[in-house]
Amino acid sequence: MGIPARERTLYEILESLPDGCTGEILAGTLHVNPRPSARHIRVGSKLGARLDSPFDSGDDGPGGWWILDEPEVHFIVDVELSVPDLAGWRRERMPKLPEDHRFHVVPDWICEIASPSTAGVDRTVKLPIYAAYGVRHVWLVDPVKRIIESLENVDGAWHAVGVAEGRIALRLPPFDAVAVASPWD
Repeated sequence: MGIPARERTLYEILESLPDGCTGEILAGTLHVNPRPSARHIRVGSKLGARLDSPFDSGDDGPGGWWILDEPEVHFIVDVELSVPDLAGWRRERMPKLPEDHRFHVVPDWICEIASPSTAGVDRTVKLPIYAAYGVRHVWLVDPVKRIIESLENVDGAWHAVGVAEGRIALRLPPFDAVAVASPWD
């Protein structure tokens, strides 16, 4: 009689996903999504670039942040993890970047860019997880409507603290020290 085969963990399944897929383990369920559309990627790239100069690099702004695209955030190692479109950490809380692709320090800010396949999960599954683990700020971006909602976590509940619509300069918490251009073309 042979040894029974060991079932693969959700993280092992996630690591074996084919190219072109992004996996997250949220509330005990593996969520797999295709790579985002060009519009989604463009908005994320532009928004990250706009925030990088004053907040990450410290050019004409306060600096003091790490701003990163699609980090693998482990709230519980290999059990609860998210891959937000953008995330930011205050350098005083995370003085150096990890050696590999796994981030174990909870971000201070997360940005989720809505797409038809992710918008519902972003609001109904991810927001409660982010609140429970102490993410302080979340931006929800709708690239079709050209709206950015800024939410703040107060005692585990999300409160709207700002909205930017259209091509106006952004001054949304936690990046309200310097106005940055909107990400819309």
